[in-house]
Parts: sequence; C-alpha cells; structure tokens
Amino acid sequence: VIHTDIQKGFIRAEIISFDDFIAAGGETEAKRAGKLRLETKSYVMQDCDLVNFRFNK
Repeated sequence: VIHTDIQKGFIRAEIISFDDFIAAGGETEAKRAGKLRLETKSYVMQDCDLVNFRFNK
C-alpha cells in the first residue's frame, strides 16, 4: 500500500534489484553499471527490489 501523498504525486520508481546492488558494490556503482530502471505505476514490485520513489509534493 502506498501513502496517498506519494500516490497522488507519483512520477516514476527507480528500481535496482538487490542482487545487482550487491554485485555492483552499492547504489552509485549499480547506477553507473546501468542496473537502475525507471518504472511506471503499472510496474509490479518483485522480491528484493530496492526502490526510490520520484514524486511531487
């Protein structure tokens, strides 16, 4: 369940799989390796996804 404030202003979700995160050695390195994906509202979260939500207030 997503808080209504985030739901209303949702832009995109930045997704990195946990395995990619560990293999790369962290978030910055995973981004540099091209492992970060931008997903829309229709994306179904997978087990072990690490996510940063982009949203407007």
